[in-house]
Amino acid sequence: MYYIGIDVGGTNLKAGLVDEAGNIVEVERIPLEYKDPEQFAEVVAGLAKAVSAKGGVALEEIAWVGMGMPGSVDGGNVRYLTNIPMENVPLEELFRKHFDRPLYLGNDADCAAVGEYFSGVGKGTRDFAVVTLGTGVGCGLILGGHLQGGAASSEAGHLVIVHGGEQCNCGRKGCWERYASATALIGFTRKAMAEHPESGLHAVAEKNGAVDGRTSFEAAKAGDETALAVCRQYVEYLACGLNSLINILRPEMVALGGGVAAAPEELLLKPVQELVEKESFSSHGGRVTQVLRAQLGNDAGIIGAALLGRVV
Repeated sequence: MYYIGIDVGGTNLKAGLVDEAGNIVEVERIPLEYKDPEQFAEVVAGLAKAVSAKGGVALEEIAWVGMGMPGSVDGGNVRYLTNIPMENVPLEELFRKHFDRPLYLGNDADCAAVGEYFSGVGKGTRDFAVVTLGTGVGCGLILGGHLQGGAASSEAGHLVIVHGGEQCNCGRKGCWERYASATALIGFTRKAMAEHPESGLHAVAEKNGAVDGRTSFEAAKAGDETALAVCRQYVEYLACGLNSLINILRPEMVALGGGVAAAPEELLLKPVQELVEKESFSSHGGRVTQVLRAQLGNDAGIIGAALLGRVV
């Protein structure tokens, strides 16, 4: 059998035809043009059929379709999306009017976790987490081989790591994602640039055309002291939240994904690993949690969406 995974991005819909081994056989992309839930369901069903045809697979060979979405889902229902005005929509019911296959829904981080669990760095584990470092901090959890998805999806990005700290969009203050997301890193970088006009951060930002999640790490790799301080600060905040997550769940492995996770290992992954080894409760005995970089990159969302039916 084959499976279809659909990644709902900010501007595009991307569908992948995935085989039993978790390999992407074919991909199809179309622009995201949203009118209403009925139209969206029809478009998504058409995209699923199109990628099947492109891969030369009959519709009868498709076991199910999975979809990764930026927001909150529950079963086959969309509760709320951040980039599409869709709320409390029975999407599977609408989808099956056009393509009569089960539709499994997951949020972005859940799909990344499923993809890495079956086809990436998490293969062979039973208790596994992916932490995505992007606009916010996302977290997908697989415990005992089952995804903690839907209404039970993790919101670890809203662990409070600084009491009374910066205001978060969720309404609380001091949330982990206010300090460990790419958005937070960009904020730290801009502040450092304003305070240190002599820093090499300015040259890196000018070369790349903007300040982004790479700026501080690129300048730090070149030896800039201001950038190195920004990176150290960011790593400390990231490790602080990771240690809380690890102490609560004691997973076998946590994989770091998202754009920031691609930073040089000596500036991000290795110091995070050292802080986790030093500060998590694992140092006192019991299960030792590995912290590694996710492997699948942008493919994780599609593969994970396609394989959602295996972990629900």
